[in-house]
Amino acid sequence: MYTTASILFKAFAEAGITHAFVNWGNDHPAFLEELERERVEGGKTIVEIVTCPHEMVALSAAQGYAQVTGKPAAVIVHVDVGTQGLAGAVHNVDRGRTPVLIFAGAAPHAKSQPQGPVYLWARRETTEEEIDPSIFNEKLDITKWPPVEGPGLSPAALSTIADALLQARFPLIIAANSGRNPNTVPLLSTLSTLLAIGVFTSCPSAVCIPWTHPNYIGLSFGGKNDLLDHADVIIILDVDIPWIDAVGNKPREDARVFVIDADPLKTTMGWSHVDAELLCRADPEVALSQLIDAIDGPTAQTLIAPEKLSERKKRLADLRSAWVNSLDKAEATKTLGDDQTTPTVPYVLATLRNAVIAQTPSKGEKTLWINESISNYPLTWSYLRPGQPGSMISSGASSLGYALGAAVGAYLGSFVARKEHELIAAVVGDGVFLFGVPASAFWMARRYNTPFLTVILNNGGWFSPKSSMMGVYPDGLGKAASGQQLTVGFGPEMPDYSQVAAAAGGAWGKRVERADDLQSVLEEAVRVVVKEKRSAVVDCIIQSI
Repeated sequence: MYTTASILFKAFAEAGITHAFVNWGNDHPAFLEELERERVEGGKTIVEIVTCPHEMVALSAAQGYAQVTGKPAAVIVHVDVGTQGLAGAVHNVDRGRTPVLIFAGAAPHAKSQPQGPVYLWARRETTEEEIDPSIFNEKLDITKWPPVEGPGLSPAALSTIADALLQARFPLIIAANSGRNPNTVPLLSTLSTLLAIGVFTSCPSAVCIPWTHPNYIGLSFGGKNDLLDHADVIIILDVDIPWIDAVGNKPREDARVFVIDADPLKTTMGWSHVDAELLCRADPEVALSQLIDAIDGPTAQTLIAPEKLSERKKRLADLRSAWVNSLDKAEATKTLGDDQTTPTVPYVLATLRNAVIAQTPSKGEKTLWINESISNYPLTWSYLRPGQPGSMISSGASSLGYALGAAVGAYLGSFVARKEHELIAAVVGDGVFLFGVPASAFWMARRYNTPFLTVILNNGGWFSPKSSMMGVYPDGLGKAASGQQLTVGFGPEMPDYSQVAAAAGGAWGKRVERADDLQSVLEEAVRVVVKEKRSAVVDCIIQSI
């Protein structure tokens, strides 16, 4: 017997969806019956079903899967309260432009840019309706349903921007999200190298340029960019927040600013605006290719004086050296405070980086980092130093609890996409760990054999609310208050996070409070994941809020 549910799963499979992350409810009897029909008649289901005990974890896992594979996953949840359970994760896949099909009620788009979630719903009566077998056996040719091709720069815009880059004294490209398409990473690297253009990342959600590139000269998550005082040409390449004027930070009055983005007006944000000479609706991959072609010819190369190019290279080398030296100095500082035992965050992250290099066959090159460290976002980028396209991902938005589920989905996706990751590692805060519904996430990791490493930067509560308070009231009464007094601290009653994972998913876990113990614990944790294929959680106690 075929039902509407049969057609739905068949449509999923024909559209290239291989995995459905599900949280069943009482409106899904036709789905369960259809899956059993498929098992009885074909030996397996046509779409692999991944059971998710919580909706947030389901959609986060689907996001991680789609980020690794570049293909949409499906999520099936209960129609009302189950859908509400998705709420925060829906924000992440929307702002993160991740293609996911959610089945539970009008559809935006799927694979065309800007990508995002598709939401469908159906009543029980509809999914249980019997259909004629001839309808089920119809073939749908989806090759005639391609994504919309990304637009490029107009000839006038291309000429204007290329000329500006050639004439500039200190050109700067600010990037953030272009690396969601891994094909843009070598293109941005090439363009930067050709004309000695500095690259700065502002709130990056993906690797836009390798950390080791000599022209990569800084990053920020707070809207502050000191390089704006010097840049005379600025390209904003797929960035949500290039800078924040309120922190006394904006381009020079005479700077030429160009925005290149699939959505240059940021129509879904409402408040975003950048004063610019040109706003270009263009696909970053297409635009970068156009600029390289325009600049890399013999005629264009003669338009820039060798001494100007040499001056640019020297300036970038000096900026890069100063930045890297400051990072190296910070990570060499092992402890803080009077007790000289609590590790600094740079030291924790550098030790983690080195442990992964030491314990993986590729020396860390085949590691996928998942960054949801929140108040330590910029430090995580700076000290883990991702170099490969797609080697660090984040939710791209502000709903917390993404990383644990994303790690499970990314692991499944790495098999489908044949990425051959040797290690998947998530760096999170202690608040994020709780938001991630760890009991569900680590149960899934054991059930579906998707072991990953989790490193918790445990500051004993929610630092971001306190940080925001200090930004508005730097000399207020709350300045001297503890986290517990401000009701943002977890206090001595905080859970033993590693043992939550152990109880729920058989994970290896340990809490570390002394800097001297970090290296051995992190190396053992990496070994457990890589060799034993078992999840591991390291709870690192850092300076308390």
